[in-house]
Amino acid sequence: MRFGNALPGRLKVTARDAEVLRLAVPALGALVAEPLFLLADSAIVGRLGTLPLAGLGIAGAALGTAVSVFVFLAYGTTANVARRVGAGDRRGALSQGVDGVWLALALGIVVALALRLASGPVVDLLGVSAAARPYALTYLHWSLPGLPGMLVVLAATGVLRGLLDTRTPLVVAAAGAVLNTGLNLLLVHGLGWGIAGSAVGTATTQVLMALALAVVVARGVVRAGARVRPHPVGVLRNARDGVPLLVRTVTLRVAALVTTYVAASRGDAGIAAHQVAITVWTTTALALDALAIAAQALVGRALGAGDVAGVRATIRRTAQWGVGVGALLGVLVGVGSPWIAAVFAPGADVRSHLGAALVVLAVCLPVAGWVFVLDGVLIGAGDGRYLAGAGIVALLVYLPAALAVLAWAPAGRAGLVWLWIAFAGLYSLARLVTLVRRERQDAWMVTGVPDGL
Repeated sequence: MRFGNALPGRLKVTARDAEVLRLAVPALGALVAEPLFLLADSAIVGRLGTLPLAGLGIAGAALGTAVSVFVFLAYGTTANVARRVGAGDRRGALSQGVDGVWLALALGIVVALALRLASGPVVDLLGVSAAARPYALTYLHWSLPGLPGMLVVLAATGVLRGLLDTRTPLVVAAAGAVLNTGLNLLLVHGLGWGIAGSAVGTATTQVLMALALAVVVARGVVRAGARVRPHPVGVLRNARDGVPLLVRTVTLRVAALVTTYVAASRGDAGIAAHQVAITVWTTTALALDALAIAAQALVGRALGAGDVAGVRATIRRTAQWGVGVGALLGVLVGVGSPWIAAVFAPGADVRSHLGAALVVLAVCLPVAGWVFVLDGVLIGAGDGRYLAGAGIVALLVYLPAALAVLAWAPAGRAGLVWLWIAFAGLYSLARLVTLVRRERQDAWMVTGVPDGL
């Protein structure tokens, strides 16, 4: 099979690369800062023992699902705002961005209330053990007040990215990461609040970050003469346009949740090791997504301006960077796996599980880099319907493999290794095939601002 125009080749920095990196490097810092919240929580809570860390793993999966299914608040907003900027309509871009922020706040409140009511069944569904269940529920309950802030952060960040500003989200995210670590250390160990202190510290940080970004967006709106209040039609349009991306994201979260469920069948040591491994995977994969964010903004702007050649050039270079950076991260994770296990795993049994899983993860990162970039390209083009269908296809490829691991893989470290081969290997490859197939076509490359956007 040929992989078309996005086939990675030798990297050589050009003038076009400078623009990509100008957006991607700050976006990288902001993206890495977010999973560092959970990494900090994992390191701090891990010192409390295996059961609190296992509880954090379950609660973190539930919260991650609740937030990430609404990632269209960032990605869809980035694409729509960038397209209008490319078409010369900055005021309209900001007005549409404001509607996205209001939608994020409303969704955050509703989801937090729903998750609070269903918290028991949710952690049970994820396969939590009876011993770890109280820790999972405690972390989940105390984290929920920060959930609306998390979604507002997504939407406001999307607005700024669409305006080709990735530095402001970086500053806010970096400050948030430092504050989160300090609060967690103070509340968990300083004041002795245990796992509840970790959740309170993270929730407080998320709310403060949301306020900071909302103020920045509001100032830009006032300068452009756009409206600050929500427009019902605009809010509904943002919700409608987000449905395909919601479906696409749900498929990703289902894959992650099934993986967590299978890992939980390996026992508390298995789920504790998986918690750290999935956090490392999220950190490295989202770091790769920095290039996809640059592609989203640049593709959206180029399509708004009718620059098809610019779109193709952006795809080619960001794909090359994605594979190259993925390979570099893979080497770092593979070589550093013993140290990662020593820092984040409290016991020898957890370290044994974790080290083997990290090696598999490292090998699969170059493919992940390519996947993330092409995913971002199609999001930037507003090709949500195809991404939804492609996500369903890739999930259908992965589920039988995950269930086979659940049914037949041996207990202990070997079972977790087979699970990560299925998740990081087979699932990533299935996504890559569907995305490359679409990228080689031209049907998604619609220029200007489509009617109803």
